[in-house]
Amino acid sequence: MPVTAHIRGKLSEVPHRPGVYLHKDRFGAVIYVGKASDLRRRVSQYFQNSRRMGWDLKFNALVEAIHDFDWHSVKSDAEAVLLEGKLIKEFQPRYNVSFRDDKRFLLLKVNLNDPIPRFTLTRLRIDDGARYFGPFASGGALRRTLNLVRHKFNLRGCRPLNPDASDYKHCLYAHMKVCTAPCIGNVTREQYLMQVNAGCDFLDGQCDEMSTELEAQMKKAAAALDFEQAAQLRDLLKDIQSTTQKTEKFERVPYKLPIALNPESDLRELARVLGLAQPPARIEGFDISNISGTFAVASLVSFWRGRPDRANYRRFKIKTVTGQDDFACMAETIRRRYSRLKREVAGTLLSPLPAPQNSGSAVANGGQECPPYAPDEGEEAPESRPTSAFDAIVHDAASRDEMTAPWVPKVPAAVRLPDLILIDGGKGQLNAACAELAKLGLGQIAIIGLAKEFEEIYQPGEAAPLRLGLDHPAVKLLQRVRDESHRVANSYNAQLRLRKISESILDEFPGVGDARKQVLLKKFGSIHRLRLATVEQIAEVPGFGGKTAQELKAFLETRTERPAASSTS
Repeated sequence: MPVTAHIRGKLSEVPHRPGVYLHKDRFGAVIYVGKASDLRRRVSQYFQNSRRMGWDLKFNALVEAIHDFDWHSVKSDAEAVLLEGKLIKEFQPRYNVSFRDDKRFLLLKVNLNDPIPRFTLTRLRIDDGARYFGPFASGGALRRTLNLVRHKFNLRGCRPLNPDASDYKHCLYAHMKVCTAPCIGNVTREQYLMQVNAGCDFLDGQCDEMSTELEAQMKKAAAALDFEQAAQLRDLLKDIQSTTQKTEKFERVPYKLPIALNPESDLRELARVLGLAQPPARIEGFDISNISGTFAVASLVSFWRGRPDRANYRRFKIKTVTGQDDFACMAETIRRRYSRLKREVAGTLLSPLPAPQNSGSAVANGGQECPPYAPDEGEEAPESRPTSAFDAIVHDAASRDEMTAPWVPKVPAAVRLPDLILIDGGKGQLNAACAELAKLGLGQIAIIGLAKEFEEIYQPGEAAPLRLGLDHPAVKLLQRVRDESHRVANSYNAQLRLRKISESILDEFPGVGDARKQVLLKKFGSIHRLRLATVEQIAEVPGFGGKTAQELKAFLETRTERPAASSTS
């Protein structure tokens, strides 16, 4: 690809240091995240003609798609690995393969409050009073170092939380003199805690004495021409260095990288271009998804201060619209959503005031606590876990009780109307939504539509749309809301289609729910085999008595058998 002046200028600024780089396409989306021990040398390779990579179609496609890039330098290669994994999990770039799952880097955990503390490996840091070390870029180096620590400080490696004398005959660590066996009284708990604290100090980096000793042994083995032993000691030294060196945890990376989202700034820009009195704190986005008028669903996503608020996501089954009519579907969704929300807001204003709360936990509309959510018919509560990379960071932060931190504003528990509504579509969808809001007396809420082709912003009463450009921060914020609503709607549509495909003739038999249907299919394997079974064989299935078995057998005999291709459904 021809190197633009913009890229050439940025290449001259990239340092010769370890770090990560992020390639972006013309829409600003991250398409690849990589790490390097020398950033400038590695990034420059993407923009040089090279016959060596001419055969790699994937690499060529990546290079052709690169429109811009960013980088972030770190102190070491280990930090580069940790940061690379964090960013890949967040952005889910299309050209990355590794680190795209939900597996985290290993941590080392020890709880000094346990009866007999032990070091264990974990991947999740929770607030349980334990002490954590890591994360570690190399799991193998961590395991080898932990084995060394156990042998050096005579620490236990058995699994029981509170071993006692009855376990002693099964414990090889005590027989091998690796563990001081506090479980049988060889040492007191206070003495064993001193061993554990010495191991913690070692993992904190106080390992110079052992490193010096191992280095002396390595040189002695090399002088004696015992190169195998010398190589093992050399590798052990490297493991200790990689495990005990200080590394940044990168838990706040998404909001300090050059590529990072700046929600506060984006919100200010959005308020400026739309002429709003203040940046919209609560934005709700809507999208419709259907296939030729079937399985029509709608999604509602909620963003609080520019970040996804998954607790307030909603999914709707369209009830009153037949055929493919996106305008009517949007009107029904807006009507159902804000009819209910209007009632809830009115209810909180009439309810008694709750006890005072911490500042920031309640906002507009009286600041009342929101009652537990109970979905209406055809409406589903939010998804149980994050399924997009963009909101995984917010979800993780909430699970660690870090939502009170200034870089991730706490989501209020109060019921409130949105400050801005975003409709996925042009004038037609926008007009349908505006008409429903006017009927509900909520015409004062700011509402806009975003058309996909040129990312045009449609406003009520304005003939010409706003074209701010793809690089405008306000457009990027609206794109994030629109894309998230599109993802939720499509995933719900696909879920309903899959559910319909999995339906079988058993759904027509009264009294057989999903659980009992799965038990039958697990027992007989298919509807065809269930037809061939006797009443006695059906009655042997848990949850089916003789009477139910007879009724099911008679029901199957009155139904014609479906084709073999669907007999396993």
